[in-house]
Amino acid sequence: MFGLGKKRSRFGKFLDKYGITQEELSKVSKVNRNTISRIASSNDNEPSFKNAKKIIKALNKEGYNVDYEDFWG
Repeated sequence: MFGLGKKRSRFGKFLDKYGITQEELSKVSKVNRNTISRIASSNDNEPSFKNAKKIIKALNKEGYNVDYEDFWG
């Protein structure tokens, strides 16, 4: 069944692929969960540079080798 579920951005697909919940990422990165939800739902939404830096830093600390351009560049 195609077309069911939410639309996902590249960032959202990454979270889904590795089983990272928005709540977990919010706690580790200190970025509001609503912000993470917004940027995970659509490629049209990008985080502020400050929040993107926090998210990338948290993901790298958890062992994922990612960069800003992987999601929003």
